[in-house]
Amino acid sequence: MAVSSFRVCGRCRFALGSRGFATAGNTAPRRREPTDYRPVFQYVGEHRKPRDKVFVWGFSCTGALGVPSFVVPDSGRKKLRKYQLTPYRLDTEQKISSAACGYGFTLLASNTKDLTKVWGMGLNKDSQLGFQRTQHYRNKSYDYVLEPSPVSLPLVNPQETRVLQVSCGRAHSLVLTDSEGVFSIGNNVYGQCGRKIVENEVYSGSHLVHKIEGFESRVVQVACGQDHSLFLTETGSVYACGWGADGQTGLGHHDKTAIPVLVGGDLAGVKIQQVSTYGDCSLAVSTEGQLFGWGNSEYLQLASVTETTQISSPRLLPLDGVGKVTQAACGGTQVAILNDEGEMFVWGYGILGKGPNLSESEMPEKVPATLFGRSEFSPTVKVSHIRCGLTNFAAITDRGELFVWGKNVRGCLGIGKRDDQYFPWRVTVPGHVVDVACGVDHMVALVKSII
Repeated sequence: MAVSSFRVCGRCRFALGSRGFATAGNTAPRRREPTDYRPVFQYVGEHRKPRDKVFVWGFSCTGALGVPSFVVPDSGRKKLRKYQLTPYRLDTEQKISSAACGYGFTLLASNTKDLTKVWGMGLNKDSQLGFQRTQHYRNKSYDYVLEPSPVSLPLVNPQETRVLQVSCGRAHSLVLTDSEGVFSIGNNVYGQCGRKIVENEVYSGSHLVHKIEGFESRVVQVACGQDHSLFLTETGSVYACGWGADGQTGLGHHDKTAIPVLVGGDLAGVKIQQVSTYGDCSLAVSTEGQLFGWGNSEYLQLASVTETTQISSPRLLPLDGVGKVTQAACGGTQVAILNDEGEMFVWGYGILGKGPNLSESEMPEKVPATLFGRSEFSPTVKVSHIRCGLTNFAAITDRGELFVWGKNVRGCLGIGKRDDQYFPWRVTVPGHVVDVACGVDHMVALVKSII
């Protein structure tokens, strides 16, 4: 909303009337040169500093959205809200800088030096949100956490340590700090938490938070697959552990790996800047703009280098005509990359974003920039961030606009309906979208907003 106001004379602070005269009390009007008397429009919030906010949407019954009244109706709501089909602002006072969506649960993190740095909500049957003590039974843990609850970390210097990133898999979570390394919580049946596998271990109600060791330098990024984990170090090396039946660990075999091991293959001697995984396929982007892949290829994710359904060691993917790759996003059956021109390419199987007639591709398909808002009025719009859930895509433009498409599982796209979306569709979020986390059936967006 805009309001108009008078222009003010800088020297005498007299308000100028519509005819260009200055008046002050009973002072006689004095003739002066004509001036610009058009109204000045001042927009509400023009000088207000944007605030960090969190928006959630999708399936609510697991508690992953962090809104208790959706799951347990209060006196003001008589029915459950099973699906939240549009963005809903999460009531949190914390400045959230990282979010991750697992299979029915969510982690939020702040990079401040406050004592509480990570919060969890949703499914917790494998303690993937840490031990969440119930109010009435001291040694009993909640299986479902309905609102953002603190996740305890065994930090040596909690007031000096910052959490940089969180990542979630099917039933395990990783927390990356700036000075105390990586911590893992949750299910470790395949070694995905980077620790020794204990036969018949009970994960429900577990207090165990494991600090992962064994890296040659500081870890700068973590990525959870379905049941495996990837770690990127500041020297550009990639480590992996966990389930390897599809070759997703990239360690040259199909066995389980309980501690992080350096990934070789075509990554040997190459400096990597980003890793991505969510299902059973893994991708890595080098500082030179090359893309490497390994793991599951049942859905043509790695068809450019193999006709088999699995690759157990990283391979350089020859992607002609896509330019220098800067980001990769890997879902369950689909793959996306972003180049240095802000152009997005997709391939694999599913709803790829170019209409209902394209359901699979073994080579990169460019998503037209016009679908992200580029036009003669906005000729410079580019995609700045890309993300994948299990069966959906998300893209954020350099204008802070969020676009989604793919399988709309339980309303996870946030577009106000439950129909699948075949082209990029803008999500109505009040503010500038900074990042988005995609899951199986829900999403979380980090937004800077003045509202």
